Amino acid sequence: MSTNNGKILAAFMVLLLAGYAGLTFAKGGFYIGKHEGDTLHLLQILFRMQGGDWPHLDFVTPIGILAFAPMLVFLKAGFGAGQAILAGQFIVAIAFFPFAWWVARSRFHGGWAYLFAATILILSVALVHGESVDAISISMYYNRWAWAAAFMAVSVAMVPPLEGRSSPMVDGVTVGVMMAIMALIKVTFFAAFFVPVLIGLLARKAGRTVLWAIVGGIVAAVLATLAVGTPVFWLAYLQDLLNVAGSSVRPHPGHDFAYVVSAPAYLGGSLIILAAVVLMRQADRKPEGLTLLLLAPAFFYVTYQNFGNDPQWLWLLGLLLFARLPQTGLHNSFGWDLRQSVILCAIAAMALATPSFMNMTASPIRHFATDVEKYVSLLPNSGSHEGIQTTTPRAYQMDFRAAVDSENALFAGYAERVDRANVEVTFNGEDLTYCSLDVGMVGWFEGIANDIANWDGGEGASIFTADLISSYWLFADLSPLKRGAPWYYGELTGIENADYLLVPRCPLSAPTRKAVLDEISAQSWADNVTEVRRTDEYTLYSLPGEKGEPVAPKSNPEKQDTEDGS
Repeated sequence: MSTNNGKILAAFMVLLLAGYAGLTFAKGGFYIGKHEGDTLHLLQILFRMQGGDWPHLDFVTPIGILAFAPMLVFLKAGFGAGQAILAGQFIVAIAFFPFAWWVARSRFHGGWAYLFAATILILSVALVHGESVDAISISMYYNRWAWAAAFMAVSVAMVPPLEGRSSPMVDGVTVGVMMAIMALIKVTFFAAFFVPVLIGLLARKAGRTVLWAIVGGIVAAVLATLAVGTPVFWLAYLQDLLNVAGSSVRPHPGHDFAYVVSAPAYLGGSLIILAAVVLMRQADRKPEGLTLLLLAPAFFYVTYQNFGNDPQWLWLLGLLLFARLPQTGLHNSFGWDLRQSVILCAIAAMALATPSFMNMTASPIRHFATDVEKYVSLLPNSGSHEGIQTTTPRAYQMDFRAAVDSENALFAGYAERVDRANVEVTFNGEDLTYCSLDVGMVGWFEGIANDIANWDGGEGASIFTADLISSYWLFADLSPLKRGAPWYYGELTGIENADYLLVPRCPLSAPTRKAVLDEISAQSWADNVTEVRRTDEYTLYSLPGEKGEPVAPKSNPEKQDTEDGS
């Protein structure tokens, strides 16, 4: 690379980011095609933080504060929720910009530097989390951000700087800040990559870089603590992480670990990285081989922990291998040209990763081309927040999945042949058969929220829901649950602050409904849970004060019979 290429690289990155910004904001709104539940979960957190709540201290979430802070800045500045989410992504891209520029320029030759820099920016501002399904979604955006940070930290650890571009201080600060960002976005990334990054640096004798990384990480942690205002934040964060780790409902969000290593869809990638380890060792690139060997389980673990189990590390593996190709003329005992063999591994890795990477790359273009006539607001009657929208059928087509082999039904004889023990439950003397909401989430939340808020005793109430997410307060005059979890991860966190327990007839997640109701039934105060309202869609119960003494319901049970016609 010539002496000017740093400027050319920076100009390329600016133009790429400006192009994506133009495509993203010219649309005038945010139009998602899937994962409405995840989006409502994000909106719950953003609105609670806008009102002064802090993650981990005031509500439960295993996702770190940096996953929300960039968007919150714009929400507090008066942006609508959709535009705040989109703008927050570009804040992340801008924050990553100097680090991405440095890693690209100091570690990668020629066009690979431009591809690496583009990769970091794309991971920052894409409008889908990956995989090959091209519907627009903000779901799991924090995984993209954490992958971007991991790509940079791992590249610095494994790839020595190009001649004339060595700076232990800049390298160390980059690694320290990226590790801190991973910890404050999604701690599983930090846990997975800490050891491989540390050993990778030590293996190539980059001790000064390690020292600067420690300094950079400590400074980042101190600044985060000062921003929150209390070191108790870290203990609360740890408690939320332990809560999820011990959850029977969602300890991991997809396939089990063995599957993401050895199943047909993943085995090719697993074999490629193991082959790369062997080839690097044979080419006398022992530090790189050791680092890849340690990275393999880290890559597998993060893939296992992320919904969709998308092995985005394969793209990074290809970039790393191209950056550390063996010298020409080296052969192993089989007579293989080691340089050509590593090139084949790199091509294979990037080929497997291409559907996911290209899906992210093209997502802002697809979003710009969206036919908005088919969309409605995800938050009706919310003023500036109506700019975040979803398709009409996904919002209001009220489709359910239900068991049709109940007693006295034509198919009743088949019921004994299936096992629904994890989805059916008995609560307060009532058997709740399997049923779940398939589509129509906006209509479901809006209808039930308004029904409760307009009922005598429901206005302003806070609700604990026997379901996966509890977004009802976004749609009517209800209150968020203090210390509640926007997404249920286990335990009855916040139920002591709830006015009512809501049991939907057809929840979003029948296993979650069962888990919640079984846990309530096991409590000593469960006998004081009293039914106060019943409709065809849900049953509402009052909860005991101080979890033992019954409290008078806000409603008049006799009056509700005349209101809902039951």
